[in-house]
Amino acid sequence: MLEILSWNVNGLRAALKKGFVGFVEKERPDILCLQETKTAEAPVELYQLEGYRSYFASGEKKGYSGVAILTKPEPSPVARGFGDPRFDGEGRTLIADYGKFLLMNIYFPNGKASQERLDYKMAFYDAFLAHADRLKGQGRKIVVCGDLNTAHDERDIARPRENSKVSGFLPEERAWMDKFEAHGYVDTFRMFNEEGGHYTFWDMKSGARARNVGWRIDYFYVSENLRKQVKDAFIMSDVTGSDHCPIGIRLDV
Repeated sequence: MLEILSWNVNGLRAALKKGFVGFVEKERPDILCLQETKTAEAPVELYQLEGYRSYFASGEKKGYSGVAILTKPEPSPVARGFGDPRFDGEGRTLIADYGKFLLMNIYFPNGKASQERLDYKMAFYDAFLAHADRLKGQGRKIVVCGDLNTAHDERDIARPRENSKVSGFLPEERAWMDKFEAHGYVDTFRMFNEEGGHYTFWDMKSGARARNVGWRIDYFYVSENLRKQVKDAFIMSDVTGSDHCPIGIRLDV
């Protein structure tokens, strides 16, 4: 059984000061995907994590975006980006080939800043889906994880009505997620839990976590041809250290 975790750490160096190494040593996942690392290379503290190799992708803008994979099994190859110059410069994508499946670790853009960034986010969504579909069309089994920056439906957000005109819960963003699933990708958490009230992100400024006023915007998706091998999917809402919490799946591969 392979356990894969995903976590938007909102700054890896900040997370290291809040017990990140202890979390990894306790959980010992086979693979840990990180988003919003805000660093181009592995901090020295990661080298004390025995048995893990790390891969990083960073943006051209220093201290911004970034993704990483800490892994026990050795992937080959590991690609950074989709090969699309419009998006690869922001360091949002790592695609690791584990043979029996491809792992796409992605920090999707946030569209709240401006209409321009919302347009960028929607274009990124489309480029990602086209790339994933190409890989799936080659017969590959695909795991997609990361911060999608959109809550899919009303179960995934504490205050849907108040946020219906806010990026992250806009009709066009939610419609894209419908489209994503229609292309043959499965929301693994919903395989095991249909209830609302389970979130992965809480606004820190308003103390929303204590009141569980949150958003489920972090996901594990698998291609339909991998569905039967998903044995569990979960949210680790008790883990602190970021404004997001880790999520995970267990795969029989």
